[in-house]
Amino acid sequence: MSSILSSWLEISTANPWLVAIALNSILLVVAIAIPKKLLTPAGLINAWGLGVVIWGTLGWRGYAVVMFYFLVGSAVTRIGMAQKEAEGIAEKRGGARGPENVWGSAFTATICALGVGAIGLGWLDRSWESLLLLGYVASFSTKLADTTASEVGKAYGKSTFLITTLQPVPRGTEGAVSLEGTLAGIVGGVTICLVAYSLGLITLGGAIICTIASFIATNLESVIGATLQSKLDWLTNELVNVINTIIGAVVAMAIAMWWR
Repeated sequence: MSSILSSWLEISTANPWLVAIALNSILLVVAIAIPKKLLTPAGLINAWGLGVVIWGTLGWRGYAVVMFYFLVGSAVTRIGMAQKEAEGIAEKRGGARGPENVWGSAFTATICALGVGAIGLGWLDRSWESLLLLGYVASFSTKLADTTASEVGKAYGKSTFLITTLQPVPRGTEGAVSLEGTLAGIVGGVTICLVAYSLGLITLGGAIICTIASFIATNLESVIGATLQSKLDWLTNELVNVINTIIGAVVAMAIAMWWR
């Protein structure tokens, strides 16, 4: 077993893109075969491309973070699904993710990962690496915090308030927050930061920075939902997700630069 693992690590180190293509192709076949679909067919193809890029640029550590986000985020989406469907506030397609969901969640992280890949090619100075890794983790921490807060709030929020006015509103209203959802979002954001720290992708200080950034970005996303999303037809949930994760990544990188 140890010899097989050693051979795998050697191949992964020598040609990470070959491993990325092989691994994600195997997972694609498995995902198609299982009866419970977490992704639509188009979502599967786009997730395959995302997985190849992440493994190819960040290796197994970066890949583990995105897989953790995807699995936990998908599970959280299904909390109280029957109740949310009855109230008309559940995610469409029973929570199955399409390409718009894949890139709405992972666009910012992919840019950060490609930046790290550019460093490996000598196109960017290595001083950017720690900042880009912070941005990568912070973007997924932000998205998981947002997803957890939203889904738990819609399922279990006893009192929901519009973040800009603190007036009571129905669950599922854009820009609505609840105590239950907010606490769950903090837990979600912290958890993925700790995963990244345990994998050696970021430092403990970096995990704290990403947690702070995700909290700020998640609340700003609620403000965007309460003030702009209902007024601008082109401002879709997926675009708001991209903006949300960009804010999380930029805030984390800005805090790290100031902290230095």
